Amino acid sequence: MSASLIYDLVPIGAIVAWSDGSPRPAERFKKKLAAWQTRNNSGRLIRKEGPRQSGNHASPGYFTLHEADFGGKNTVVMRIHRTFGLDANLTFKVLERPAPGSVRVFDRGGPNAELVHLADNREAAAAWLKEHGYPNAVLEEVTADQAAAAHVEGRVA
Repeated sequence: MSASLIYDLVPIGAIVAWSDGSPRPAERFKKKLAAWQTRNNSGRLIRKEGPRQSGNHASPGYFTLHEADFGGKNTVVMRIHRTFGLDANLTFKVLERPAPGSVRVFDRGGPNAELVHLADNREAAAAWLKEHGYPNAVLEEVTADQAAAAHVEGRVA
């Protein structure tokens, strides 16, 4: 699946894998394996943003995937996000869609909102918010239509 199809068809909160199609190097080749993993991995779709025009420069839309958190003892020290333009030359695949009834917690409302948590239900989302404190957070329930939107316009996601 192309990057533009991920942008068009896949709901925020889905787990998406990306690949450049190259074979995985052996574990003993640490540097080659690390380089391969930057072009072949997976993450949760947390943000979509449309194309932009700035003077004479036009940039395509993009989407961002949350790949990993690093830290310890309930403290996140570093977050790894990967951002892909709609013209990315990688292959993408949806591994998991958010379940109907689950609740997406966005850091703020509006078009620049970013997913910060995906809860099983509204009560779990409220409990998570109480613990993590996002004052401008917006809760959005995943509908059955969003979760099952695998066939749109004759294309398969």
